[in-house]
Amino acid sequence: MAGHDQAMTDHSHPLSDRIALVTGASRGIGAAIALELAQSGAHVVAVARTVGGLEALDDKIKAAGGSATLVPLDVKDRDGIARLALALNDRYQRLDVLVGNAGVLGPLSPLPHVETKDWDNLLAVNVTANWQLIRCMDPLLQRSQAGRAVFLTSSVAYLGRAYWGPYAASKTALDALVRTYAAENATTTVRANLFSPGPVRTRMYLSAFPGADPATLPTPEKIAKAILPLCLPDCSENGRIYDFRAEKFLDVPAPT
Repeated sequence: MAGHDQAMTDHSHPLSDRIALVTGASRGIGAAIALELAQSGAHVVAVARTVGGLEALDDKIKAAGGSATLVPLDVKDRDGIARLALALNDRYQRLDVLVGNAGVLGPLSPLPHVETKDWDNLLAVNVTANWQLIRCMDPLLQRSQAGRAVFLTSSVAYLGRAYWGPYAASKTALDALVRTYAAENATTTVRANLFSPGPVRTRMYLSAFPGADPATLPTPEKIAKAILPLCLPDCSENGRIYDFRAEKFLDVPAPT
């Protein structure tokens, strides 16, 4: 396909003729990576619960000369994700980039004090929704010339920080999920990786650390630029965790 060949050589628009799906796209890192992908030439399928946030993103993408499809959807809606995959198959027959960004912080409290409903909600958003994304979008990623999947994780997954149990457990589970998926695709054209942004100037981070000075934190736009290389066709990394603060991939055993 001519469009795919062009994407390999068009440095200003390396994602030309690519279809990219981003969850949690209405604000923060999700909105920033959606805009970054659109500016790189991809048609962005933006998924989020907040219609107003999606519309604001669409305005920015159009102003930048890009295009998007807005999908108001709660990622906990498993049937909704399945329907979205069918719609993408009908319209594009493939998916080139999947960014699993949607996530919730959940309660910051001692484990014995965590309410069951909060635990269930956090696992549903941070783990089960991403498993459903992989499950439903994998056939479409396999049809891409170079399917790329990136999921947002956190260093708390391995720090054992007090009061962060539910969130940490969810990110540890996500890491295992994505690295397993990567290992299962070692001989395909699909590559799956994790990205750990660290402290960022987002609503979620500032809710966890209300005393933090936003001016000292990297912006979601800066994070998005660092995520972009993992979405490109020439990305050869697979099953790796990129740490933004360290500016390198973590030394964890490669998937086998």
